[in-house]
Amino acid sequence: MRGEKIYEYEADMTGMIDFGIELGAILEGGKPIPPQGARFDATFDGPCTGRIAGRVSGVDHAYMRPDGRLELNLRGVFETHDGARIALLATGVGVFRAGEPVLDLSENVSLLTASDAYGWVNARQIWAVGTANLGTGKILIEGYLQ
Repeated sequence: MRGEKIYEYEADMTGMIDFGIELGAILEGGKPIPPQGARFDATFDGPCTGRIAGRVSGVDHAYMRPDGRLELNLRGVFETHDGARIALLATGVGVFRAGEPVLDLSENVSLLTASDAYGWVNARQIWAVGTANLGTGKILIEGYLQ
């Protein structure tokens, strides 16, 4: 990935809300993805390291298209060790690996804060990549400043 890596986090999925069909039923092959797709809101929380170090938490309002691709729409917050809060907004895609409950993630990230110490994030684009293992509930993400 191009750019300076400014954060890495390993978050746990802490909750899941479905809207008419459970994700597990789709993943286990018990039910097909509905023709209109399916929506899942997944909350997450975990430690973050790098130039932005502390914790990250939030929710991903994910839409599963009928072809299985997930469209990501994240809202969250980084809370740094020195007390700053940085708003996280990300969109992107998740693509399942063949035969695995693992998604490869690609995200377009915007960060915003009024903290003087982290104001440098406001004007820059961030690209993030990682994985979400729906079997273990672990999300691994690396964010790169462009």
